[in-house]
Amino acid sequence: MSTHFEVWPGVPYPLGASYDGQGVNFAVYSEHGTAVHLCLFDPANPQVEVARLPLVDQTNHVFHGYVPGLRPGALYGLRVSGPWEPKQGLRFNPNKLLVDPWARAIHGKADWSFPLVGHRLDGSTEVMDERDSGPGVPRGVVMHDDFDWRGDVKPEVIWRKAIVYELHVKGFTQLHPDVPEALRGTYLGLAHPAAIEHLVRLGVTSVELLPVQECSPEGFLHERGLTNFWGYNTLGFFAPDQRFASSKAPGAAVREFKELVRTLHQAGIEVILDVVYNHSCEGNHLGPTLSFRGLDNPTWYWLDGDDPSRYRDFTGCGNSLAANNPAVVKLIMDSLRYWVSEMHVDGFRFDLATTLARNKHEGVWDPRADFFVTLQQDPVLSRVKLIAEPWDIGEDGYKVGNFPLAFAEWNDHYRQTLRRFWRGDPGQLADLGFRLSGSSDLFKASGRRPTASINYVACHDGFTLRDLVSYAKKHNEANKEENRDGTGENHSANWGTEGESADPEVLALRDRMTRNFLASLFLSVGTPMLLAGDELGRTQMGNNNAYCQDNELSWVDWALDERAKATLEFTRACIGLRRSEPVLQRRNFFLGATLEDSRFRDLVWFHPTGRELQHTDWQDAQLACFGMFLGGDAIATRGPRGQKVTGNTLLVYVNATAEAVQVALPPKDWGAAWELLLETAEVPPRKLSREAGGSMVVPPRCVAVLRLRH
Repeated sequence: MSTHFEVWPGVPYPLGASYDGQGVNFAVYSEHGTAVHLCLFDPANPQVEVARLPLVDQTNHVFHGYVPGLRPGALYGLRVSGPWEPKQGLRFNPNKLLVDPWARAIHGKADWSFPLVGHRLDGSTEVMDERDSGPGVPRGVVMHDDFDWRGDVKPEVIWRKAIVYELHVKGFTQLHPDVPEALRGTYLGLAHPAAIEHLVRLGVTSVELLPVQECSPEGFLHERGLTNFWGYNTLGFFAPDQRFASSKAPGAAVREFKELVRTLHQAGIEVILDVVYNHSCEGNHLGPTLSFRGLDNPTWYWLDGDDPSRYRDFTGCGNSLAANNPAVVKLIMDSLRYWVSEMHVDGFRFDLATTLARNKHEGVWDPRADFFVTLQQDPVLSRVKLIAEPWDIGEDGYKVGNFPLAFAEWNDHYRQTLRRFWRGDPGQLADLGFRLSGSSDLFKASGRRPTASINYVACHDGFTLRDLVSYAKKHNEANKEENRDGTGENHSANWGTEGESADPEVLALRDRMTRNFLASLFLSVGTPMLLAGDELGRTQMGNNNAYCQDNELSWVDWALDERAKATLEFTRACIGLRRSEPVLQRRNFFLGATLEDSRFRDLVWFHPTGRELQHTDWQDAQLACFGMFLGGDAIATRGPRGQKVTGNTLLVYVNATAEAVQVALPPKDWGAAWELLLETAEVPPRKLSREAGGSMVVPPRCVAVLRLRH
C-alpha cells in the first residue's frame, strides 16, 4: 500500500466507506464533533498506521472525503475531536480510535490490555485519558459488493406455513462429526450438506440466527475468562461477525455469510437475523470508547436528563441507543436495508424491541414511533418478516400484543402458560385455550392474524427443553456470578430428582413430558419456533443464562443415544403432521362456527364426558383434561387461485393429570369413526380406531391426536 494519499472533497452520502472502482469515499456523521481524521492501516500489518487524513469537508453534520487509488481490503479507523465535557454528555477523545458504525466488515477484536476507556481509571472519571487506544481497537474494512449470487431466489415462506428454528451459528455445528473440522462453528459449517440435511429432514422452513452482527464482549467477562457467546453486544451493525468465518482474512466473513444464505435458500430455507439495535457494546458511562461514544455521544444514546454523564438504560446493558433521533433511525434503516439488499436475508427478530419505540420526550412507549413509521413505509423492509421481542426492562416496557400490524411477536404468554399447565398448576385451562387457538385475546383486536404469535416453549434465553423437565431450579454457577443471574422462576419441574438421572422411571416420564411440549407446540395455532438442539435432547445442565458459555455447555451435542434419537423422530413426526394438515396452518382466528357450506364448526372444545365445554368449565381450576375439535372443512383460508382449502378433521385430547382418563368421543353428528395419528404416551402410537359415540382411554400426562376416518 502506498503511504502517500490525497483527500478530495468527496460526498456526504452514502455514509461509511464506499468504493467506486477508482477510490473510496468516506462519510462520517457527527453533529457535535469539530474534526474527523481518517486513519489508514497496513493490511499486511494492521498495527501499522500508514496515514492519518483529515476529512475537511462537511455537509449537514457529515464529514466527508474521497481517497483516490484506495481499494477494497484497506483497513481504517476514525478519530474525532470535540469537547470533552462528560457532565454535558460530550465525550470526544481523539486519543481513542473509533470503529465506523457503517463499516461493512471489521477486522480484529477489542483488546482490553490497551486503554479502551475514554476517561482515567484512577477514579477521575471526569478527566480524559490521553493514552492511545489504537493498537487495541478493531479496524473497519473497505468492501466491494461483487458476490456471485448465482440467481439466488428467496424462499418467501408464507407465515402460516413457517416453522422457525432458533440457532447459534457456532453452537449448531461446533461438535458435528460430519462437518469438516476446519468448518465447524462457522458460516460455511452451517452451509455444509450435513447441517442442511438435518434442517431439511426436520422440516424447518426458517432459521432464526442468534446475532451475527459484529459484537464485542463486555470487559467484566474478559476478567472472568468468559466471553459473550450469544453476541447481544453489537459493535458493527453492518458487519457479519468474524467469529464465524473459517478464514481470518479481513472481510472474509462477508463472503462466507453470503455463501451461507445462498445455500440455505437453495434448500428452501429462509434466514432471519436476531438483531440488537436497542443498545451497543459500549456499556454504561464506565465502558469503553469504541465507536458511538466517541463519534457523538448525545446523538447516539439516551442520556439521563438530570445527569447527562450517565445513560438511560431501558435494556439492562448499560446504555440505550436513541432510536428517537433521526440519525439513529437512519443507521438502523440503512443497516436493515443492507442486510436485505446486499446479504439477501429474509427477515429480522428485534431484540428488546420496546426500546426502539420510546418517544422523544419522556421515553414512554409510542405505537407511532419514528422507528415504526419509517420501517413500515420502506419499500424494501416492509416486505420481509419482522418479529419483535415485545419488552424491555424500562417502565411500562412489557408490550406483548401491542406492536403494529407488520410485526409478529415472541409470545411469552404462550411459553409460560404451556409450562404451568404441563407442570400441573391449577387454573390454567382458560388461558391455555387462548394459547392453543392462536392467542386471539392478544392479537385479534389490532387486526393481526394468529401467525403474529410466535409460539415457543424454550428459546436461547432460559432452560432448554430437556432442562425444563429435568431441573426445578437454575444452576448458573459456571457464569461466575454465584448463581444470581438468570430468572429464578422457570415454571419447570424435575419429575423426580434434580438434574441428570439414571432412574428409568424418571427418564421415561421426562421423555413423555418432552413429547407433550413438542406436540403442544406444533398442534397450536400460530407460528411455532423450536430451539436448536431441543429435538436432540440438548442440555445446559440447568444453566438458564448461558450467554457467556462458549463451550460444550452451549454447543449442540450430535452424539445421539437412543433417547435422543427417539426425541428427534418424534419431533420430525410432529412437524410433519403440522405441515401436512391445513387445519393446523390457519390464516384467520377461529369463529367457533360453520363456514359457508362446511359440515363442521371450525373449533369446538369437549369435556371428557363428551359434551361441549361450558363457561363454568373454563373456570374449573382442577379441569386438566379436554378435547379440541378442528373442523377440516371449516377453513377460511383460500388457495393462491382462490380455491377453497380443506383438510382432515382432527380431534386432539390433552390430559395433564397423573391419572388415565376415559373420554367419551363425540356422537355421529361429528363423524363416523376416528383413528389415532399421534400419541405422546407411546412411541410409535398404539394402533387405535374408535367408532363415534364410543370412548377411549387417554393415558396420564398425554396428548393424543385422532383423525376423522372417511
